[in-house]
Amino acid sequence: MPMLRMAMYSKNIQIYCAPTADDRETWLPTMRHIALEGRCFVLTACQYIKRGSFPADYPAQQGDDPNTVLMRGGSCIIDPLGRVLAAPTFDGECILTADIDLDEIPRAKYDFDVVGHYARPDVFRLSVNERRTAPVTSAVEWTEVEPFCERLSPQAKHSGIARKVER
Repeated sequence: MPMLRMAMYSKNIQIYCAPTADDRETWLPTMRHIALEGRCFVLTACQYIKRGSFPADYPAQQGDDPNTVLMRGGSCIIDPLGRVLAAPTFDGECILTADIDLDEIPRAKYDFDVVGHYARPDVFRLSVNERRTAPVTSAVEWTEVEPFCERLSPQAKHSGIARKVER
């Protein structure tokens, strides 16, 4: 989600938290890219979980052996230049720690600042609506849909949605 990241970078994010259920090999390079792109620390968390952590009646494609690994983990901590400070582990539960120095961020931005001297606002612009909005809204009023129904083909008028709208 590049545009979301750009909005976060414009707020001078220092620590980018990325919880995930993605335990593929491609996750670490993706997180290193985000750290390098945004010149921020990245903390990503992916759970390590075995089949035995779920109720017995929970269906699992991997089988019913309680020792079967369903999610292999892969949490890591990365610095603003993409260096891995705490490498992912895939062999069990763990707690990762790393000492971070927030003063590394401005130093890292000397050669690349995605929302600073490299931003090119003369060419690119991102507009973000930060107003509070309702998470669920109603469909359009029937009166707004009725004129549209008049323009429908005869086949479309007989579809279930057209009949529902024409009521």
